[in-house]
Amino acid sequence: MPLISWSDKMSVGVAALDEEHKQLVELLNALHDGIQAGRAIDVLAQVLDGLVFYTANHFRHEEELFASTGYPASCEHKLEHDHLTGQVMEIQARLQSGAQETLSYEVVNFLKNWLFNHIQGSDKRYGPFFNANGIK
Repeated sequence: MPLISWSDKMSVGVAALDEEHKQLVELLNALHDGIQAGRAIDVLAQVLDGLVFYTANHFRHEEELFASTGYPASCEHKLEHDHLTGQVMEIQARLQSGAQETLSYEVVNFLKNWLFNHIQGSDKRYGPFFNANGIK
């Protein structure tokens, strides 16, 4: 059973960005499933690799849209992206150095909190602005 199921309530109103957010939900569910199956460390390494890839591409996509539309909150939003990227890199470094104790649950909680706080907060705010600028 998935930890999080995508719903329309999670949508930011921009189809391409919603699809990218769904990838994060899939990564989080894969991590949760791995923990439940006792494969946490193996799955965690794959999820973190996927998350690093996801953050780089997704954040770049959002930031390109900020620049092309003149999104007024782009600086603050980019700071949130930078903060998340730093946290993910720190978690990845801890895993690579052998710190495995409860790291799986730490990552699940981190991703779940980020999903709801960032996507449902900051990302929801750009949806109407992008829509008004022809990005749906």
